[in-house]
Amino acid sequence: MNKKKLFAATIVLFSAAAGDAQETGLIKKDTVLPLREVVVTAQRHQQENILVPYSVSTVTKRQAEEIGASTTPDLLADVNGVFVQKTNHGGGSPFIRGFTGNQALILVDGIRLNNATFRYGPNQYLNTIDPYTISRVEVAKGTGSVQYGTDAIGGVVHIITKEPEFSSEKSWNGKVFAKYMTGDMEKTVRGEAGYSGEKSAFNLGISKRSFGDLLGGDTTGKQFPSGYEEWALDAKSKFLLKQNLKLTLASQFLQQHDVPVFHKYQLENFALNEMNPQQRLLNYARLNIDGRSPLLKDIELTASWQQTIEGRNSRKNGNTVETRERDRINTLGFAVDIFSKIKRFWTANSGIELYNDRVNSSKYDFDIESQGTVNKRGLYPDDSRYGNYSIYSLHHLNFSRWVIDAGFRFNSFDIRITDTTLGKLKITPSALVVNLALLYRVADHQSLYAAFSSGYRAPNIDDMGTLGIVDFRYEVPAAGLEPEKSQHTEIGYKVQTSKFGASFAAYYIDLSNLITRVKTEEERSGYPVYQKENTEAAYVKGLEAELNWAVTGNFRVRGGGAYTYGQSLSKDEPLRRIPPFNGRATGIYKRRNWFAAAEFRFAVKQDRLAQGDKEDNRIPTGGTPGWQVLNFYGGYKLSQLQINAGLQNLFNEDYRMHGSGLNGVGRSGWLAVGLLF
Repeated sequence: MNKKKLFAATIVLFSAAAGDAQETGLIKKDTVLPLREVVVTAQRHQQENILVPYSVSTVTKRQAEEIGASTTPDLLADVNGVFVQKTNHGGGSPFIRGFTGNQALILVDGIRLNNATFRYGPNQYLNTIDPYTISRVEVAKGTGSVQYGTDAIGGVVHIITKEPEFSSEKSWNGKVFAKYMTGDMEKTVRGEAGYSGEKSAFNLGISKRSFGDLLGGDTTGKQFPSGYEEWALDAKSKFLLKQNLKLTLASQFLQQHDVPVFHKYQLENFALNEMNPQQRLLNYARLNIDGRSPLLKDIELTASWQQTIEGRNSRKNGNTVETRERDRINTLGFAVDIFSKIKRFWTANSGIELYNDRVNSSKYDFDIESQGTVNKRGLYPDDSRYGNYSIYSLHHLNFSRWVIDAGFRFNSFDIRITDTTLGKLKITPSALVVNLALLYRVADHQSLYAAFSSGYRAPNIDDMGTLGIVDFRYEVPAAGLEPEKSQHTEIGYKVQTSKFGASFAAYYIDLSNLITRVKTEEERSGYPVYQKENTEAAYVKGLEAELNWAVTGNFRVRGGGAYTYGQSLSKDEPLRRIPPFNGRATGIYKRRNWFAAAEFRFAVKQDRLAQGDKEDNRIPTGGTPGWQVLNFYGGYKLSQLQINAGLQNLFNEDYRMHGSGLNGVGRSGWLAVGLLF
């Protein structure tokens, strides 16, 4: 079958998979779908997805193992309505309803990953989460500002990591895992160990990974340099202190070395342009209390410390001076969430969240011949402070056929910068946001809903304090910025039976006060100079659909498609980096101990370009061409041995995700072997 016929056949399967609610290992005896897929992100408490009046898509641990995603961004690419852009092989930024970077919120176990230096546009921070620690991913689209605070204009990506479980008898378990990808594009080894007891349990894991240069499609070949090294460590322990008191202690660490920014070498005459290191550390303690009264039904207290380190080294060809930059962001967090059962039909989540960032930034030029150094001002003002404080209350009313969801959040900020350019600056923006949603159960397994969510994004240290080269421009600091604002309206339909699941959503997002880069007449270091201003009003609208159908007891199809249209009202041009219409379709056949799947992914040409897109050297002249990719993967389980394998891009299509800095992977294969004990 040629690619055009395959494309046409795939459109019939239009829509993507709702995940499985229960984890039962890699292979299931049949493909019956879960009647009660439970999600937590959209309402901050467990609820059946069909009763949630927002669009929520999931990826489970089992799905992640099946598709063999190399990184967490690759895993997110399997979520309908999420379009993943890669500036470099060591990056990966999810676009949710047209928004990414500091306009899409990322959570890890309910804790904000976004900090004061998350920049506008694509970034690499999602790739600092080890995919082998993930139990489940939930993406709440178009909502999240009331539930989780600033930055959730496009929605929320919630990474939920593996949980140790208590058991009545003491037991130990472990796993060793290895994966290889042809062309030395990936070599991974991982070891895991776990203990389960009546009152204590823990998981421990370590990953060592090497990514070679990415091999593109039929005309691209090896994209040098793009490979890098990575290692990660994770640990999580749970203790049952009392019958109603549970303590969780967790730590996650990931470090990447020598991560090249590929397009800088190819398009901007760099002899060196890399991130070294790219590092994330998260430690948290969480206390869960089963309350004694309905108003204090469940109490959760979380204290966290995060540290992000980003080093950047660069040198142009023919130049002996190497620029070395380093940003260190320490974030202290504290949150209290109280789940209340006010009436039989009325529950609520209320709480406070406090985050405080301290940003240290340094930079110096190093002459590789004379060994001399010259200190300079870092990308951000050194010792900047960013306080993020909020209070919220979310209410859920569930009647026989009707579900009402409503809430508010008040968020205030204390931002302090001392800078040679801006002087001593203190701003204290604030925002009050609300949401209101109504769901009607048409039948036991069908629902219709309408939702409204207001959103915002407060200016951060990156917006106000950046001084230096970012992407293909030179940015200078900006004072007096105000929060971005959004109003999101959505209508949708969901159906879930034992064999068939589907959802459809149509949305419209009104945007005002957007912080955008404005080009000045100045030029520095050979780059045009930009400064951020609140200058833009815009809108985004779109359609999304998903399907998951158990055709027979052994064969299942799932698929999805998403269309996004963004328009600037201020500039009378398209919004920047809007993804093209894209989707996927997968057919999976499963027997008792093996499975095989075929997957088709596509994106149409994106030629609706903003002026900023036309100036972006990562986007081809005239727009990003459309593409179609066919993948195969499968697995076999024998006793404690688990083998997975896959073939990617069977037609060796040369393609690029819109806005990316390098092309997608060409024809290749991978093999993964896991041994459980």
